[in-house]
Formats: sequence, C-alpha cells, structure tokens
Amino acid sequence: EAIGAAHPDLILVNGTSVKNNDTETLTALSQIAPVIFTTQSGGDWRETFTLTADALGLADQAETKLAEFDQHVAWVSARLKDAGYLDQTYSVVRWQGDSAGLILKELPAGQVLEDLGLKRPPAQDRKGQGHSDPVSLENLANIDADYMFLGTLGGASQENPEAQGNAGLEGAEEALKKAKETSGFTELKAYKENHVKLVDGSKWTSTGGPLLMQGIIEDVKKDLLG
Repeated sequence: EAIGAAHPDLILVNGTSVKNNDTETLTALSQIAPVIFTTQSGGDWRETFTLTADALGLADQAETKLAEFDQHVAWVSARLKDAGYLDQTYSVVRWQGDSAGLILKELPAGQVLEDLGLKRPPAQDRKGQGHSDPVSLENLANIDADYMFLGTLGGASQENPEAQGNAGLEGAEEALKKAKETSGFTELKAYKENHVKLVDGSKWTSTGGPLLMQGIIEDVKKDLLG
C-alpha cells in the first residue's frame, strides 16, 4: 500500500527484498508500475549496478564509473603489493552476540579483497550461501588468518535474534569484547599479532553497490597502508 501511495514510475527489486518465487508480491508490484528485477540475493554488485543504470537510462555513466573503480582498485592493489600485503591472508568475520560468521567471497567485502589481490585463508577461499556462514566454537580456528577484519550488525545472535546494537565501529569494539570472552579467540594468530582490524559492519558484513565497495577499499587503505 505504501509503495502504491508513492505513485512510482518504476520499481526496482532484488533478491534481498523480494524472492524470485514470490510471484504474488511481484504481481502486486507490477500492477503499480513496471518492475525491474535487478539481482538475486548475493548477486554480483556490478550486474546489479549495470542493470539499475540501464533501467534509468544511465548506462554510459555506469560504464564510466566502473572503469574509474577498476583503475582505483589497480592503483591500491599495486601499493599493497609494494608493501608486502599480497603475501598475507585475510579473514572477514561478522561477530554476532556470542558467535562468529564468515563473510565469504561472493559478498561485497569478499569481492573487494579478491579484486585487490588479498588472499583468503583456506577455510574462506570459497563462495557461500546466504548472508554469512556460521562458525561453530569447535571450528573457531576457521576465522583465523594473518589479518582479520571484524565487524557486526549489532547484538543479535541465534539465541537472541531480536537484540539491537550498533553496527559501526562502536559496535565492532563491543563485538571484540564478546569475542575475547569466547574460548580460543585470544589464541588466534590474528589476535596475538594485534592484526584484528575493526570495521563498520554496515559496510563490511552487508551488501550494496559501488559506494559501499569504495568505502571498503578506503578502510583497507587506512588499516593496512595508514
């Protein structure tokens, strides 16, 4: 009803908000305005960006933006290589409540690391399903690497999914305190070498487009290159 009241000329949807097989919702939306389904949940951000730009008649501008993005990625990657960072491994962890989840290679942060040439440890050198891949306490070593980027989306956990919290750096600080109380976390290499980098979970453990990707790159530059 709210979408109808807005009288849109075009409706963009993706797999995060409307599932592919949710024909009832898609049919209802199509009666309001033309519907463009931009991507599946966890789909490639470039395809989403390109489809969205094309639907808005901005395909040429999108192509220019992607070319600029690729040039910047290449420049940052060269600096990381010169500093020796391409020889290390990097973990991306979403810590929720008292449990960890891995952000794998299909999600934006994973795509950024791959674009920059930053290697993942063996347990994370893969794509996954869904928003993050849960890690049991028995397998906590799977979140370890030479460096760890750790963020959160708040205080929710499997036991308390409704809990709210800060997703920014303050939230990451609280998440790290919880993590240190978890058996085995302080024995991880990344922690012992002071290589746990706290990040904004709304960027690093979520999904988005070119602005989000650029934000993650800037965090990598700050955390590794200063």
